Amino acid sequence: MKPRIILLSLCMALIAQPLIAQQPEKPLNKQQILELLAGGVTSLRATELVKQRGVDFLADDDYLQAVRKAGGSKSLIAAVQEASSAATSELIVDTSPGADIQLDGAHQGRADAQGQLTLMAKLGPHNLEVFLAGKKNFTVSVTMAGGEPTRIVAQLMDAPGSLRVQTSAGADVALDNTSRGSADSSGQLLLPDVSPGQHALRVSTKGKVDELRTITVTPGVETQVEVVLRDRLRVNPKDGLEYAWIPAGTFVMGCSPGDSECADPEKPAHQVTLSQAFWIGQTEVSVGAYKRFVDAAKAKMPPVSPRQDKGWKDDNMPIVDVTWDEARQYCVWAGGRLPSEAEWEYAARGGSSAARYGDLNAIAWFKDNSGRQTHEVGAKAPNGFGLIDTLGNVWEWVNDWYDPAYYPHSPSQDPPGPDQGQERVLRGGSWIEDPRLLRASDRYSNRPNVRSDFFGFRCARGTDDP
Repeated sequence: MKPRIILLSLCMALIAQPLIAQQPEKPLNKQQILELLAGGVTSLRATELVKQRGVDFLADDDYLQAVRKAGGSKSLIAAVQEASSAATSELIVDTSPGADIQLDGAHQGRADAQGQLTLMAKLGPHNLEVFLAGKKNFTVSVTMAGGEPTRIVAQLMDAPGSLRVQTSAGADVALDNTSRGSADSSGQLLLPDVSPGQHALRVSTKGKVDELRTITVTPGVETQVEVVLRDRLRVNPKDGLEYAWIPAGTFVMGCSPGDSECADPEKPAHQVTLSQAFWIGQTEVSVGAYKRFVDAAKAKMPPVSPRQDKGWKDDNMPIVDVTWDEARQYCVWAGGRLPSEAEWEYAARGGSSAARYGDLNAIAWFKDNSGRQTHEVGAKAPNGFGLIDTLGNVWEWVNDWYDPAYYPHSPSQDPPGPDQGQERVLRGGSWIEDPRLLRASDRYSNRPNVRSDFFGFRCARGTDDP
C-alpha cells in the first residue's frame, strides 16, 4: 500500500471513529491534525473534528505555522487555538490519605484512603498545594503537557511543633544539649519550630537540681511541659543537717589519670555506673547532730572526746571516735544509710576526674595546715556537687567490707562491695595525714569496732527516703 493510501485510510478512520464506537472520543494530538490535512481532509472537516473532540496539547506559534503550511485555514487555526486553551489532561496526586488538594488556590478535593486524588487540569503551568493537619504544606509548580497523565508524588513531612516550658524564672533550658534560652520572669519559655519526636530536655538554675527528661513534641501543635526544680541542698528534719543531691551517672572509679601515688588497691581504674540518684550529707556528721541522735534514740556519746573538744562542747565539730556500727545506727535513725564505697567516691569527686577536686589547702584539712586537730565542718571550699570535707578533716566510714583485690572483679553497675570481710572501708583522709593520702581514689580500712579521733562519717539517703 502506498503512503498516500495509508494516510487516507488513517484519515477515514479518524473521521468515522464516532460512528464505529460508542466510547468517549479522545482529543486529537498534534500529529493527527497534520495527518488529516496531509490525507486530503478539508480544513472545514478538520475544523469540525477539532471542535468536536478537542486537542490534548498546547498550540505554540511553531505548531500553528506547521498547520498553516499543511494547508490549514484560518478557521482551523482559530479552532486549534481555542481548543488548546481549553485542553485538559489528567493529573494524579499521590499523597497522605485525607490530605486536602488545591490547584491554583481552588480546592480540588481530598485524597482517598489510598492517598490518591485524580483530577483534570488545563494544559499549562499550575501551582499545586497539598495540606494536612500536623504536616508541612507541600507546594510544587507543575506543567500539564497533555498526552499521558501527569503524576505528582506529594510526600508530606511532619510539621514542626513548639515547646512551652514552665519552670523557675531565669532557669536555662537546653534541648538536645543545646541551650535555647532562659525562662522569663513568669517562668515561661516558648521554643518554636521544634522537630517532631523525642528530645532530651534539660532545665537548670543555680542552687537547684538539674532536671533531665525525655519529651515528645507533637507535629504542628504546642507541647507544654512543667518542670519543678528541686533544691540542690535540703535539710534532713531528723538530724538537722543539709544533704546534697547527687544525680545518677557514670564515672571512672579508682586511680585517677596522671596520679603517680596510687597504690595497688586503687587499681585498675574502672568505669562504674550508679543507676539511682541519691542524697548525701553536705558535711560530715557534726557533734550537734549526733547529740540529737543520742537524745532521740537513747544512745550514748562516744566514751572519749577528742582533746580539742573536751566534753563535746562544740556542736559544729565533726563527730569522731564512733565505731562503724554506731555510724550505721545513726544513719538509719536519720532515715538513710552509710554510702557504698562507689557512691562515696562518685560524690567526693564532684564531677572531677582528677585526684583532687581543687587546691588541697583550699579544700581540705590535713597534716600541713590543720594544726594537728579536727576543724569545724563546712569551713573549706565545696566540690562540684556542693560537698565539703570529702578530703581531709576526718576519715569517713562507708558501708563496704574491705577487699584490696575487689576492683578487678567489681560489678560495673551499682557495686555493693564484698559480701564479707574483716575490716570496713574508710575514705577521704584526715587532719593527721600526709597529702599523698588525700586523694579521691585512696582506700583505707580498719576493724569496724575501732574508735579514733580522726574517724567520722556522713550519711546517704535514697530519693524516696522520708
